[in-house]
Amino acid sequence: MADTSQPNADILVSLVRMKMPFGKYKDTLLCNLPVSYLEWFYREGFPEGKLGMQLATIYEIKINGLEYLLEPIKKQMRRS
Repeated sequence: MADTSQPNADILVSLVRMKMPFGKYKDTLLCNLPVSYLEWFYREGFPEGKLGMQLATIYEIKINGLEYLLEPIKKQMRRS
């Protein structure tokens, strides 16, 4: 059984690596999208599929002050 008390590391890594594929913030890393843009998706509806899940996840991280969860991953990415 999976441990659901900790965030899924693969999802967090994808938020630091993946770039927005379209729109006003095309080519911006998902973790660097402004909250206002994520709030717009929240109101209008997140896209279907993996991208929608990633955007919804980064939205929840940002509005709940959990960006510190991404810092170790960002540091590791800068070193590699």
